Amino acid sequence: MFRGESTLNVDSKGRVAVPARYREQLDVLCDGKLIVTISLLQRCLTVYPSPDWQRIEDDLKRLPALDQKAQSIRHLLIGHASDCDLDSQGRILLPQSLRDFASLDKRVKMVGQASKFELWDEDAWSAHREDLLGRVGELLSEPSAALSELVL
Repeated sequence: MFRGESTLNVDSKGRVAVPARYREQLDVLCDGKLIVTISLLQRCLTVYPSPDWQRIEDDLKRLPALDQKAQSIRHLLIGHASDCDLDSQGRILLPQSLRDFASLDKRVKMVGQASKFELWDEDAWSAHREDLLGRVGELLSEPSAALSELVL
C-alpha cells in the first residue's frame, strides 16, 4: 500500500500533509485514523493505520509482564504512540515530543514500507539511504534467514 518516498513540509503547528495518493486508501482502510510512534531501530517515526497498529499493540500486551525486555519494548512503542487523525485537508498533527525524537523540523521524507510508512528528517534519510546503498553487497552476500528466501 505505501511505496516510494515523498518530500513533505512540517508547518508551524507541526502538521504534515499526507500525499493525496494515500488519502483515499487511508479513509477506506482506517477512516483516517493513524497511530504514530517511534522507530526502535532509527531516529524516525513510524506511522500505522489504526487496525494494523491494534494488532501490534495486542501482540505487545500478550508478552509476559515480568519479562524486562518485553516491558522495555512496550514502554518504548506504546508509551510513545499517539493517535493522529487525518484532518479535512489530509494533514496529521505530529506531537512535539515525537518531532523532537526524530528531529523533524521543516523538510520531512515519508518513506513507504508496505503496510506502514516512516517519517524521517530529510537529511537523516539521505544519509541513511546512502549508507544502505553502500552496504547492499554485504547485505546480499550474507543474508539473514528471512532475506535468503527473498527472490529479487
